[in-house]
Amino acid sequence: MKLFQQLLVAPAALGLLAPVAQAADLNIAGVSDYATQEQVTSVTQFSDVYPTDWAYQALSNLVEQYGCVAGYPNGTFRGNRAMTRYEAAALLNACLDRITEITDELRRLMKEFETELAILRGRVDGLEARVGELEATQFSTTTKLKGSTHWVFGAAKYHGNGSDAAAATNGGTSFSYDLRLALETSFTGKDSLVTRLRSGNMNNIYGGNGVGLFGQEYGVNTGNAVVIDRLFYSFPVGDEFTVVGGPRVRMDNMLPVWPSAYPSDMTMDFFTYAGAPGAYNLALGGGAGVWWKPGDFSISTSYLSADAELSDPNEGGFMTDAAGASATTQIAYAPENWGIAGAFTYASGFEGGGALYPGNGTPAAVDLSASGNTYSYGISAWWMPEESGWIPSISAGWGLTDIPDSEIVGVKSATTQSWYVGLEWSDVFMEGNSFGIASGQPTFVSSMDTKGDDDLYIPGAGYAWEFFYKFQVTDNITVTPAVHYLSKPYAGVQRGDDALNGMSGLVKTTFKF
Repeated sequence: MKLFQQLLVAPAALGLLAPVAQAADLNIAGVSDYATQEQVTSVTQFSDVYPTDWAYQALSNLVEQYGCVAGYPNGTFRGNRAMTRYEAAALLNACLDRITEITDELRRLMKEFETELAILRGRVDGLEARVGELEATQFSTTTKLKGSTHWVFGAAKYHGNGSDAAAATNGGTSFSYDLRLALETSFTGKDSLVTRLRSGNMNNIYGGNGVGLFGQEYGVNTGNAVVIDRLFYSFPVGDEFTVVGGPRVRMDNMLPVWPSAYPSDMTMDFFTYAGAPGAYNLALGGGAGVWWKPGDFSISTSYLSADAELSDPNEGGFMTDAAGASATTQIAYAPENWGIAGAFTYASGFEGGGALYPGNGTPAAVDLSASGNTYSYGISAWWMPEESGWIPSISAGWGLTDIPDSEIVGVKSATTQSWYVGLEWSDVFMEGNSFGIASGQPTFVSSMDTKGDDDLYIPGAGYAWEFFYKFQVTDNITVTPAVHYLSKPYAGVQRGDDALNGMSGLVKTTFKF
């Protein structure tokens, strides 16, 4: 009885004298809310109880003799408010410890609610048994499992010079998936060990050797095998420093601030790099980083090797000449709904640490990024309105990469640039839905120096556009139609107004669990 009485903490049995609703379940929230109100010592303290009320005398006895009746902070009793029989039984039960003399009236009430009291005791016993079972069979006391999967149905169509060849190898409709299972473990409540498993058959270019700029950020092709995609650990040092590191950590995992409000889980690959794919190259490997974040301001620095697992210093290793290194420093200021950040990254393009993905630039820019060590700079800013409406969130960024010593025949050095602007409106038509537009120039060659006296053609650049609308079907399911357009994605090898351009469309369904 003691445990039962402690769980059903209600201050009085006064509800028994009010009209009782015939509900099937106990309203714990209502009982708990009432139980937090103040005790009264006289029935006259209730502004809505009058001597002419039929239950006035019974209520007066409960208040003055037993002191187990509570009112609401505004001085009301609300005697006409309906409650369930279970709630009434709970209120009666809470008075039992205070009552030293059982009157005939109270005996009648206890008899009246004998069945409900027995059911409540049984429910409490059942809850105790279930809690014990959950504790004995729970997955882990330290680890949470979070999962997501993207299903994408899409196709691309091309126009202009080379469109027939592109359609021949990349003109079909594809249906593919990406699956992520993240195990997030904390041993102290402040640290975090992340282990992420990943699988997918999405080759990022709609099923063929097509235009890499159509690649989607969330896509991966593991041949349907499950792989370890992330494995890193972060922990605080004092109140302002955090250390992050592991054998499978990505560059952005070691940043305290991601400098964009434009969503990355539904976009073309290029639009997920804050406008600077060179500075935010998202290199993946073994490494570590540290950041200092005293409030809204932060400074971070990190280093990783794309081939840290290799012991041969001629092929990889950690901080070797062949490491495939990527070292990033970021300075950011990010209050609640806006921010600005600058970043610098040194990367070894020779070994792949700083090489651009095909989804980030023209073929010429991608080739140059892998032809020598790169020095990349980026500046990005974003702003989000406090409330949804006609004004969207705004994200913008610009990046520049210098390649001082290129191994491409005839090229001495080169510079590439990129930029983007992304807009997103929240709660469009319905709460939870959103609409977005992004535009920019994927990484393109802006200047080149030759090793001879001959003038070298500067390829130039095209533009990329994206439009999406996200339907929030449930809290865990979204459906996102999207349209993408590329003008002159092969600017490095094509000239003239008849250069290849392409448009793609897709429907992405995301499940989160």
